[in-house]
Amino acid sequence: MKILIVEDENITRKTLSDLLRKEGHSTETAAEGEAGIRLLQQDAGFDVVITDLRLPRRDGMQVLKAAKSANPDCEVIVITAYASVETAVQALKQGAYDYVTKPLTPEKFLILIRNIDGFRKVRSENEQLKKRLDEIENKPMIGSSPVMRKLAETMRNVAVHDYTVLIQGESGTGKEVTAKTLHRFSRRSSGPFVAVNCAAIPETLLESELFGHEEGAFSGAAGRHTGYFERANGGTLFIDDIDDFPLHLQVKLLRILQERQFYRVGGTESIALDVRIIGATKVDLQQMVKEKKFREDLYYRLHIIPLRLPPLRERKEDIPELAQHFFEKRGAELLLRELPEAFFDQLCDYNWPGNVRQLENLIERIIATGDTGIAARLTAPETDTAGGIALNQPPHKKAAESYPSYETYMNEREKEILSWALEQTGHNISRAAALLDLPRGTLRSKLERHKN
Repeated sequence: MKILIVEDENITRKTLSDLLRKEGHSTETAAEGEAGIRLLQQDAGFDVVITDLRLPRRDGMQVLKAAKSANPDCEVIVITAYASVETAVQALKQGAYDYVTKPLTPEKFLILIRNIDGFRKVRSENEQLKKRLDEIENKPMIGSSPVMRKLAETMRNVAVHDYTVLIQGESGTGKEVTAKTLHRFSRRSSGPFVAVNCAAIPETLLESELFGHEEGAFSGAAGRHTGYFERANGGTLFIDDIDDFPLHLQVKLLRILQERQFYRVGGTESIALDVRIIGATKVDLQQMVKEKKFREDLYYRLHIIPLRLPPLRERKEDIPELAQHFFEKRGAELLLRELPEAFFDQLCDYNWPGNVRQLENLIERIIATGDTGIAARLTAPETDTAGGIALNQPPHKKAAESYPSYETYMNEREKEILSWALEQTGHNISRAAALLDLPRGTLRSKLERHKN
């Protein structure tokens, strides 16, 4: 470290300088306060300043102030032979690292310097890690395939405007990541990004959670509650599984989109709203409109800018880039370099029913276990290695008989489980979803898929 010693006692100044030089630090010295402040003004690169409190021509508190002004990260140690609680508190309040009384013992002083050195290294590492994480998190959509390049271009054009966006895509395709990217490149980037999943909130609580409520609006409303819309004011509200929005609340959402104002539950005061709304769905909203399960006027209000996220099976050329990103995101570059040559080809041979989320989960598992052979076993019909579920052959089948594919087998089992849950609950979607521990929107999309 580069250290400045401001001390009017020649012996103390020279002793400290020699001690610190032997530890490998570079030192400069000043015999009085004004000379020390002049050095700080000329060179802001000092890591540590050691200053006596009582000095000729400017005191140690003034040196402390000058050091922090020149470099806020500079650590300052104040030393004095005239200790008092008042001056110690004053020094620490102004940013001193420590307050040391004379006589100084070399051992104690070196421990103090080593602690500062260690602290600075940890702080530097943390800053580098934070910078790296920010770079990773702020990276635009991953993928160089034609469909992703076109999507990225559309997003760049859309992000700067305040139009309502509807993101459509299967589970795991990155709908929330897309919404965050739109927010990050919009004029609202300094405002809040608030995400809400309609399927994860019980229907009885959804209105209050979204729009807030006033004190006494209903039994148990002990105080005013700020809803998601109000929290997102000045920024972006991302509504995931918007297809699960109850019909009786869709009118209220439509009013917000048209009028940009709303009322809290139990409130009489109209609240102006400045928020961009981004909706997301994994089902066909047009079909829901035809089935009278979703308001047509709301659909067209949401469908101003539609964005379709392709499933991973439609952009397999992006899989190596995505996988590399997930390894780097978790600091596993060394493991990435040790992967078998065929690793990425094996990933591309798989259809990824869980899309990007499934790929990320697999990479996490490889990092955790070191099992780089998982990719080679992805397409094996007897094991779902991505999910870790072993499928034993049914005992009543003969070895010579042919078996259905893994996906066919799993689809049949899933259909049986869904039918059982509906029978157990009298075909009540909400109760069946609760029985299976699934969001209502997820259960409904599964049922729609099995109709075909």
